[in-house]
Amino acid sequence: MKDFKIPESVLVIIHTPDRQVLLIERADQPGFWQSVTGSRDALDEPLLHTAMREVSEETGIQASASQFVDWGVSNSYEIYPVWRHRYAPGVTRNTEHVFSLCVPRDTPVRLSPREHTAYEWLSCLDAADRCFSPSNAEALLLLPQFMA
Repeated sequence: MKDFKIPESVLVIIHTPDRQVLLIERADQPGFWQSVTGSRDALDEPLLHTAMREVSEETGIQASASQFVDWGVSNSYEIYPVWRHRYAPGVTRNTEHVFSLCVPRDTPVRLSPREHTAYEWLSCLDAADRCFSPSNAEALLLLPQFMA
């Protein structure tokens, strides 16, 4: 039996105090730049744990729960056809919950090569322009409102 992805995920905007944001390029779709994203591993996995796990897996950044800001924002969007095979038959929409994480500018980034091939620190505006996902771009532009 195939394990399907749960259509509920997190989007984590990793940024510095001076509003530089981390974007990573997908290995399976060159040219597709995004923030950290990932689905829940189990229906009962707390979204904060999903965010912490995905940041660690995708960037190597280890952060405590208290460092994450839950924006209380969720987006529902149609899953791109190229990735629908990962979900149960008939599942076409995903709900994404937005978090942010502030890190020092010199924080080392260690990508998971099977998921991402490159990273860049960019301004919110430049990152939003480069990002392929409309909900990710929108969140990048909202970052200043959620910075402590």
